[in-house]
Amino acid sequence: MIQAIGLTSVPRRNQPPAVDDLTFEARPGRVTALLGAPGAGKTAALRLMLRLDPGRGVTLYRGRALDRIPHPTREIGVLLGDVPGHPARTARGHLRMLSAASGVPAERADEVLDVVGLSGLADQRLGDFSLGMDRRLGIAAALLGDPHTLVLDEPARDLSPRETAWLHGLLRGYAAQGGAVLVSSGDPIEAARLADQVVTIDQGRLIADQEAAVFAGSRLRPRVAVQSPLANRLAHVLASEADTAQEKVGAPPVEVVHEGGSRICVYGSSCAAVGETAYRHGILVHRLVEEVADTGPVTPLERADGRGEAPDSEAASEVAAGALARPQPPLPAPGPAWPLRYELRRATGVRTGWTVAVLALTASLLVSVLLARTGAAVDLRLLTGWPSWLPLPPAAFGAGLLGALAFGQEFRYPALAPDQGSVPRRLGLLGAKLAVTAAVALLLALMAVALDAAVLRLLFGGSVVLRPAGWGTMLAGWVGLTLGCAWAGLLAAGLFRSTALGVVAVLAVPTVVVPVLGGVLSQPAARSLIGLPERLRSAAVVQWPAGLDQGVSAALRLMSQPIGWALALCLTGLLGAYVLTVFRGRPR
Repeated sequence: MIQAIGLTSVPRRNQPPAVDDLTFEARPGRVTALLGAPGAGKTAALRLMLRLDPGRGVTLYRGRALDRIPHPTREIGVLLGDVPGHPARTARGHLRMLSAASGVPAERADEVLDVVGLSGLADQRLGDFSLGMDRRLGIAAALLGDPHTLVLDEPARDLSPRETAWLHGLLRGYAAQGGAVLVSSGDPIEAARLADQVVTIDQGRLIADQEAAVFAGSRLRPRVAVQSPLANRLAHVLASEADTAQEKVGAPPVEVVHEGGSRICVYGSSCAAVGETAYRHGILVHRLVEEVADTGPVTPLERADGRGEAPDSEAASEVAAGALARPQPPLPAPGPAWPLRYELRRATGVRTGWTVAVLALTASLLVSVLLARTGAAVDLRLLTGWPSWLPLPPAAFGAGLLGALAFGQEFRYPALAPDQGSVPRRLGLLGAKLAVTAAVALLLALMAVALDAAVLRLLFGGSVVLRPAGWGTMLAGWVGLTLGCAWAGLLAAGLFRSTALGVVAVLAVPTVVVPVLGGVLSQPAARSLIGLPERLRSAAVVQWPAGLDQGVSAALRLMSQPIGWALALCLTGLLGAYVLTVFRGRPR
């Protein structure tokens, strides 16, 4: 059961809140429609329920608030609008990536693809999907965790009648198995056909909470359906008498619609009035009934991949209900490795990361060769392809770009929307991203130096000394620079929810922060840190090996450089701001 109590959004500037003290229930075993015109506050209400937007009020799922649910994506399935995903990723790869983030076995992706009729298109790229296929994939993502509740924002919008009929059958089958379904809709007819309960809102306020039958009888536009071999004549007579009555006594308008063949529909009248008119003019009537406007029965498109089409809507509903009713093995509890699996699948599932790495290595190699031809001394700048007019070497900038891309669309995936209120999962995801990004940055740094050194040795032979003095400290500084750029891009992109701002943060370190720190550090110091390693060693309870002094001295020399201070300060500030943002967004 879903219980929304007193939902109120933060008021916009000089405008009333989009949702104002909204309270309703969505009971299990039933489909509840949240009905309203565009701008009525339907989407805003759903986002408040999922704690995606700030506001007041509380939403309980089976008596628990969202932040009290250990694994939200296993209890609440969500579809908000279209399914964001990389167009080059396959349907199976997309769902396996989301299943890793939700702590669900990868095999679950194939199961839900079969439920929504996409198993034959599992290896097709998302960029080739039609709107109906995309919406089916969104339903599959919502069903990944085998949830007890579905929250869907206008899932039938812009779908064909056959796709809409399939969706209705699937949701009714899900509710028949005891699940709670909450669907927003802007179409009263669709709400009356699909839902058991219709909650109507306007300007964010509750207008009515009705059973579907009561809603259909009181809110929808009634009509009189007439079947007659003289339908054209009857339509003309009804329209003429309605115009005459309106001119004489101001009667309400009557609209006559000829639907083709021998069928007409009369709006604004009654069976008695239409029957009397037909009797007076001697017009034979085969059928005369009052009904609510409807589109009539539609054969659903059971499978989007064309496999095993169901013959009619009843068979389609049985197939959908049977697929959802199949007993599912208990899902294992998510462990600390699940975020790492997600990040690995996200990073390796598309070619963007590989392309950035190859371009960075290629640029580093070309610049290194050009520097060597000009007679540049063998140092860090030559081995990493870093001319003085570039703020960062190509490999370090590539690592920063990969870090910024690491926070692509995590907080836009509908399947992960419930988990945004779960602080441990978000911090676990951050840890996994830091680990994978560090490994990628380390590999990129070492490959850049090794590739540049090998090509320089091949092109210029012994004229290039590839092991300058202090090469160990130089290599450690290069690795630290690349790692710092990667983490700066990652944390900035996660903090600002923007890849572009992550790249800007990486470029801001050498262009803005380094000159400022360079000016501060260039001032004469009254005291220095010379001899700090020896003093630390004498003060330590356990004496470390003598060789460790050299490592500490090297680390201090690296940190004394403006780029080291700049990266350290930026990383500390970004990490603190990210963690503070996470905990400030935690429900109280």
